Amino acid sequence: MMRFVHPVLTLIAIAACSASGCVASSDARDIPAPRAAQHDLALPADFIVVSSVVSKGATLATMLRDQDVAATEAAEVARAASTVFDLKKVRSARPFRLERSARGTVRRFEYEIDGDRFLRVSRARDDGLEAAVLPIPKTRSVEHVQGRINHGSLVAAVDEAGETIDLTLAMADILGGEIDFSTEVQPGDRFDVAVEKQYRDNHGFAGYGPIVAVEFINAGRRVRAVRFAPEGGEPAYFDERGVSMRRFFLASPLKFQPVVTSGFSRSRFHPILREYRAHLGVDYRAAAGAPVVAVADGVVVSAGMSGESGRMVHLRHANGYESQYLHLSAVTVQPGAHVRQGELVGRVGSTGLATAPHLDYRLKKNGSFINPVTAHRSMPPADPVPVQQMSAFAVARDRAFADLITGH
Repeated sequence: MMRFVHPVLTLIAIAACSASGCVASSDARDIPAPRAAQHDLALPADFIVVSSVVSKGATLATMLRDQDVAATEAAEVARAASTVFDLKKVRSARPFRLERSARGTVRRFEYEIDGDRFLRVSRARDDGLEAAVLPIPKTRSVEHVQGRINHGSLVAAVDEAGETIDLTLAMADILGGEIDFSTEVQPGDRFDVAVEKQYRDNHGFAGYGPIVAVEFINAGRRVRAVRFAPEGGEPAYFDERGVSMRRFFLASPLKFQPVVTSGFSRSRFHPILREYRAHLGVDYRAAAGAPVVAVADGVVVSAGMSGESGRMVHLRHANGYESQYLHLSAVTVQPGAHVRQGELVGRVGSTGLATAPHLDYRLKKNGSFINPVTAHRSMPPADPVPVQQMSAFAVARDRAFADLITGH
């Protein structure tokens, strides 16, 4: 089983095997707790173990060469690894672990691709190299997280409950078609979430799996969702009646804490030009750099500077709809790209004709600008649970919601 040193990693060298026989194994479980060291330990050894992180700008080959692996050996390891993993995706600050001989021959190399997978290149019995991408072993359990909105912020409430922003984002993705987390959350709202948590041996919490069920009380209104996989389909979230939680459009392109500072209007006094002109969208005040997401699946019409609008992303959606996101500080999509609902398209900024960081969000229907707020409220949901599967859905729903009730 693979073991990685905690992020503040120093170079560790572990030497074993004397003339009288081995006293240590290459299995990471036999490696003692790391101690700070600047160089490999100068011990007679058959092999050395190094645990560290990828340096900025390093490739797999240069990383190995920096650890005194012979050039031909480093090239051979890279060739083997490239058969199962795109080496262009090696990222700085990711953990790796290397076992090599004192002569620079690689016995095993492991690189943590992300929180779920790692790359392993190891020497086979025939002295060749074998490469594989493997899952990181984890234990999983479904746990309850409860919280109350005290300051108008879901982010703060989830943090006070001892959880991370990832859970906040997951909740907002599920409930974003029913609750505008930009404007509708208020003190006194509360939530209960049954979510899968993942743990890695000796490393503790390793992230969230899917939310099983969630309940959010918003201004006295109870909104519930349960995860269910229709036969032959992908898992999705549905309300108590089996209606999909996914709407054609999200309630807002911003997830948390922004405030509407200017609504849709055919005649608004412009704060910079000092004249009355149409304001064909909704202004959200938000922190510079806040993520802006696509409100629906679509294609990028344009992305870049656009005069007074500053950096802007323009998307085309189904059924004659188009959306625009103005004054961005950064754009994260390219013209012609297909984007999914909830995918990042840019970040809040103040480019163009703007006095402060904010998002001007606009919506068109058949070529004419319409009020996004009222339009979103009338958007239809996605497909419901098929009628023939309602019995199975009801069983899963009742079991999940019963757990939420006992969690209160």
